[in-house]
Amino acid sequence: MTTRDDLRQQGEALRRRLFGENLDATARVPGLSRLMAEMVYGGVWSRPGLELPDRMICALAALCALGRSLPLPRHIEAGLDLGLEAQAIVEIFIQCGIYAGFSASEEAIAAAAAVFEKRGVALPQRAPREDPLAELDRRGRALLEELHGARGYEGYAAPGNRVTGALYPLAIEWGYGEIWNRPGLERRARALVAVAAFTALRLEGQVRKFGQSARNAGLSRGEIIEAVIQTGPYGGFAPALNALSVLSEALS
Repeated sequence: MTTRDDLRQQGEALRRRLFGENLDATARVPGLSRLMAEMVYGGVWSRPGLELPDRMICALAALCALGRSLPLPRHIEAGLDLGLEAQAIVEIFIQCGIYAGFSASEEAIAAAAAVFEKRGVALPQRAPREDPLAELDRRGRALLEELHGARGYEGYAAPGNRVTGALYPLAIEWGYGEIWNRPGLERRARALVAVAAFTALRLEGQVRKFGQSARNAGLSRGEIIEAVIQTGPYGGFAPALNALSVLSEALS
């Protein structure tokens, strides 16, 4: 049977692996430091079912969506150390702009730029994409149907809704047609970003929708559940539990 000492030792080892000496303020408070080692790094980060780079994708998405600028730099550094490409990290933050607003993306990208400069990491330069709006709409609708099927046209996405229809076509063109199709982050990883960001933002309807659709992007049922659990230390365990409650029906 796993003991608290087991969790603490495992958690402290993993925290050192992720962050080295670049620790958060809780590490300077003895009682809290031990609690974080046991609960966050031993209890959540060390769970089976989702690889560490994927867990970091979920953590970065949650931190960006919630505007948690203080812990972002050390998580960005840890993401690089785990093998995430700089472009992939930026793409996580760009995608979160659809869900949390591009002011959140701007703040997170500024943090990433500072880390990249410190480490001498250069972002690859890509030519601007000039696809016409008609192509974005076509590509967006194709992806929407591939991910969601008939559910992609329910609720606020219903074609006949004159109120939500004032905005939703933009989500199809720019969210699905452009951002989800940008290079630098594979579709499976984008599904992790969506599930983690929506959980952190407490958007349970979107958690249900994208939690189901994530299976069409290559995630297993267990990986989807772990993506939600991984947000607990960043967005709160209560929102994660609420999201899991929604998914317990959607993924049954």
